[in-house]
Amino acid sequence: MSDTTTIVELQKAEKQYQNVTAVHQLDLTLRQGEVLGLFGHNGAGKTTTIKLILGLVSATSGQVQVFGEDPTQSEARNLRRKVGFLQENVSFYDQLTGLEVLQYFARLKNVPKNSCLGLLQQVGLYDAAKRRVKTYSKGMRQRLGLAQALLGEPKLLLLDEPTVGLDPIATQDFYSRIDQLKQQGCTVILCSHVLPGVEKYIDRALIMGQGKLLAEGSIHDLRQQAHLPATFHLQGNTLKLPEHLASKAITDPQGARLDVELRDKMNTLQELANLPGLENMDIHLPSLEDLYTHFIDSHNNQEAAQ
Repeated sequence: MSDTTTIVELQKAEKQYQNVTAVHQLDLTLRQGEVLGLFGHNGAGKTTTIKLILGLVSATSGQVQVFGEDPTQSEARNLRRKVGFLQENVSFYDQLTGLEVLQYFARLKNVPKNSCLGLLQQVGLYDAAKRRVKTYSKGMRQRLGLAQALLGEPKLLLLDEPTVGLDPIATQDFYSRIDQLKQQGCTVILCSHVLPGVEKYIDRALIMGQGKLLAEGSIHDLRQQAHLPATFHLQGNTLKLPEHLASKAITDPQGARLDVELRDKMNTLQELANLPGLENMDIHLPSLEDLYTHFIDSHNNQEAAQ
């Protein structure tokens, strides 16, 4: 996008709880229309980072700014109308209907109540709008939580494990909705333990461990940082690899596996494509899950070595 307005900025932000540093000197700049994936194990500092951005807790040191203001200050209350938030374990009043729950939050956020039915339709709950929440499945409650977060067309959306309880089709619909919001200029921070399928919807990933930033960048950037190989899976009964490739390959009854540096991917592909006896070839580039595992393991190994 041409608009590069800074929506969220953390500078050396740190949060301590007694003797525990939940977030350690975190730098983050998030611009309008970006989708950031925030990843890490439990206790990595993801939820504390979200709380800092929401203004629910104050930084022990460093700076946090949202829409150019400190979110913990009373003057920043108006900012909350621009922000949508879906927490991990969402809960609502069981005796209210889905529509009544959404209308209640609409009043709190000063959003017209007539927008609620349309939001319920967007998240697939239109037919269940008049049913009490106590009859909702976990996935339906999650969809209601998402509708609540989308009230008022927020400019910043923070989603903590948003696809928990959603089936594959609902998950696909959810990410399509996120893509639409991005196109409208909404900035999104997405926390998830479910990494497969997320990478094509995010602009950048931020990987945390023990409160520290372990890696940050686009999938392309992270691949360059990690130096993980491209993996070729080759099949063919009469396949014979050239000697310089055969020495690197691992063979099994299904064929051969060959790891090459990412920068050599295209040259290797061209060379392999012309091999006699080649019947099938699959190429695996380092996925978000591979990259996440790499950076977490590297951090753990460094910690163990100290």
